[in-house]
Amino acid sequence: MGAVSRSERRLKRKRRVRKKIKGSSEMARLCVYRSSKHIYAQIVDDSAGRTLAEASSVSKDLRSKIGKDGTNKKGAAMVGSAIGELALAKGIKRVVFDRNGFLYHGRVKAVAEAVRKSGLEL
Repeated sequence: MGAVSRSERRLKRKRRVRKKIKGSSEMARLCVYRSSKHIYAQIVDDSAGRTLAEASSVSKDLRSKIGKDGTNKKGAAMVGSAIGELALAKGIKRVVFDRNGFLYHGRVKAVAEAVRKSGLEL
């Protein structure tokens, strides 16, 4: 038995968390993915299998605002506030937060706090 890689540990956490979290039409799932350069957030209705809203540090409308801040907490907060505003515009008021196996720290935490600050209930 060799050492378990970082990505394998994240996928194990992801499976453990996703057993408990399901997005529905009443309360959708806010899923966050963090790469080394960018951060992505989308709101998903798992019962219908549809993405209701999405925002990322590579989307055209945010890329100009974020600039080189796509890899830090400031850029993550901009993505979080953008997804929060999109959700409220579409009538989504409550979501369940899916950190996708990432630790609730740094950029993932910045997205969650910005979403709460924009008025969405986690």
